[in-house]
Amino acid sequence: MDIKVAIFLIAMCAVTTRATAGNDCIKPVYLTFDTGHMEIAPLVADILNRQAVKVTFFAAQERTQSGDGSLGEHWAPWWKARASEGHGFASHTYDHAYWRADVAGTVPRFRIRPSAGPQAGQEMIIDASAYCAQLDRASARLRDMTGVQPMPLFRAPGGKTSHQLLAAAKACGYQHVGWAAAGFLGDELPSESFSNEALLGKALRTIRGGDILMAHLGIWSRKDPWAPAVLEPLIVGLKAKGFCFRTLRDHPDYQRWIANRVSKRDAS
Repeated sequence: MDIKVAIFLIAMCAVTTRATAGNDCIKPVYLTFDTGHMEIAPLVADILNRQAVKVTFFAAQERTQSGDGSLGEHWAPWWKARASEGHGFASHTYDHAYWRADVAGTVPRFRIRPSAGPQAGQEMIIDASAYCAQLDRASARLRDMTGVQPMPLFRAPGGKTSHQLLAAAKACGYQHVGWAAAGFLGDELPSESFSNEALLGKALRTIRGGDILMAHLGIWSRKDPWAPAVLEPLIVGLKAKGFCFRTLRDHPDYQRWIANRVSKRDAS
């Protein structure tokens, strides 16, 4: 064999080995799911298992099509199974509380509107400690169901925040996670205007390495459900383009924060 050919083959073998090694990921993307009506949750779990993909779930106690809410006892076995598979978990506020505005004053206060819980649909004013309690409650419920400590991260419902809200959350141990522009997968958009085919094509064209992707475990308003048509083709298509999937534990923007918070927790 020609020496140049041999060197080329060895180099290609090394690249292939690196790209497929379990602990190596050259073009990572970070697929995340927020809770929803949960009816597609079993389907999502089946696809993730079949494709050997790990994701991060942001959970709130949302109204569901069956059971007692997305963090209720009905869904507890589902969450525990996802923990055993190595997925990541983080808070989405317990009552899925949307930030609406900061409230002027000498101490941080926020106008919020929960979409779940006893005050669903009502606007209210809470202080920073009450917002932190929302984050803590969802995180604690995840820990109780899964036996796994959730990451010290959160996602505000709708991604709506302010500098003051982010500072308050950070002071009680949580860093916010949004998503990339290309990572907005569109499952909450009206299917009359945004077909599954169009959403899939756009995602495959625009997603880049390092992007955080965001979808939901069921959207009430979308008539043509997203996940059955798009999720697996999206994963397969991204893999074919050289992408690999990781949880937010491996994201460079959050690794140090997570490690520091874990160290402080272990030391206390």
